[in-house]
Amino acid sequence: MKAIAYYQSLPIDDVAALQDIELPAPAPGPRDLLVEVRAISVNPVDTKVRRNVQPENGAAKVLGWDVAGVVKAVGSEVSLFQPGDKVWYAGSIARAGGNSELHVVDERIVGHMPRSLGFAEAAALPLTAITAWELLFDRLQIAEGKADQGQSLLIVGAAGGVGSILTQLASQLTGLKVIGTASRPETQQWVRELGADHVIDHSQPLAEALRAEGIAQVTHVASLTQTDQHLDQLVEALAPQGKLALIDDPKQLDVVKLKRKSLSLHWEFMYTRSLFETPDMLEQHKLLNRVAELIDAGTLKTTLGEHFGTINAQNLRRAHQLLESGAAKGKIVLEGF
Repeated sequence: MKAIAYYQSLPIDDVAALQDIELPAPAPGPRDLLVEVRAISVNPVDTKVRRNVQPENGAAKVLGWDVAGVVKAVGSEVSLFQPGDKVWYAGSIARAGGNSELHVVDERIVGHMPRSLGFAEAAALPLTAITAWELLFDRLQIAEGKADQGQSLLIVGAAGGVGSILTQLASQLTGLKVIGTASRPETQQWVRELGADHVIDHSQPLAEALRAEGIAQVTHVASLTQTDQHLDQLVEALAPQGKLALIDDPKQLDVVKLKRKSLSLHWEFMYTRSLFETPDMLEQHKLLNRVAELIDAGTLKTTLGEHFGTINAQNLRRAHQLLESGAAKGKIVLEGF
């Protein structure tokens, strides 16, 4: 089968950073699906792994943790899917990625694809939808519905992949006042269209920008990028006993700064359930099915930002390059081999 992989960690402008290769087709385990990959999207985790993780023993390392496709075969213990089902998922970071014609994945972290979306539109969503959902409802413990009216959520990096779906979830499914940050006119407009009540520029002091919008403090913060750079401002912006959630990888984080206001810290990593095969691993299957229902109902929309064409090494290098530049809006998707 065709696949895109790398043999050593290299800068993305090196043609060997990602290469077109051929690999044997994988076989599904007892609880696995064998999926014919139709579309993928690219996430910051792809670029982080490529830059920092050397393949073992000279083997090819395949990236890619967003897939939309069709079930080709199922393992002996599979009960949730059958061949021919259209599926979407983010996969497990402990297994080979989905940048290949065929891919195996545990059925417990796979959902039925939204009926109203094509493969490219669907591939834009799984990893970011899982991350945003778990951050909002599991980590920050916001309730669905209007129970949290009067509270507020500041989303730092609201125009990115996770921010684009988190903004929708918070504005559509909760009573929170949603404030998104974006630094360019086109990304600020994108965040408004996704449902944010206010949009501010994170390249400016956050507390000042919030006050200019008539917001003295916020009760919750979702810091999706550059948390170490923004930490002092986030602590200032948060109300006493507020909650700070993050998904990025700060080089250092002085949590003592949270003590004076009794702020709580919550880390979201959507691979935790699949990595440790937690007892509630099936929740990601349920979550993806719920998001699919919300999309088909018109409550949520795809966060596809750019379509980069066919799934191949050249186009994936372009996608990695754009992600590393920090200028991406929404998700970058590739489709078909």
